Amino acid sequence: MSEPHGGERETASHEEILRRQHAARGRSAIDRARALCRFVGIADDDARAVPTSPTAKAASAVRLSAQALAHASELPPDPAADARCARNAAAAAAVAAKVAQSHAGPGDLADAAYRAAVSASLTGGYAAGQPAMGRDEALNRKADADEAAAVEAAEAAGWM
Repeated sequence: MSEPHGGERETASHEEILRRQHAARGRSAIDRARALCRFVGIADDDARAVPTSPTAKAASAVRLSAQALAHASELPPDPAADARCARNAAAAAAVAAKVAQSHAGPGDLADAAYRAAVSASLTGGYAAGQPAMGRDEALNRKADADEAAAVEAAEAAGWM
């Protein structure tokens, strides 16, 4: 009888580890997105219920992703949901990166930072999607590495 309980504890522990990994990646993406918004002068109050401008879209995406990430920590661990929160944060950062790229104008560093943001968003999507559902270690490591690369590229572009 002790084996099922041990297995449940091991699963819970593994799910907590995954939650921490996804949450760290999500927080990094939100921090990056907020920095990009500051770079271009987008304020939190630029968010709109129905965003129609690039500025409102970026502010709204960042706000919603940050709220979802904060709310996820109040729920039981769910690797798929936690990975989706991280993916959404990376997508919000990609939206903000597009605005920052437009603001910065043409240039290799701005273009590289935008491409890195899109890559982090796409990889986060693969890690969160079927069949991985936030549990594939190789995809999670790749998503973490792509997020770190997006941070580095944004810093190199002077956006952070």
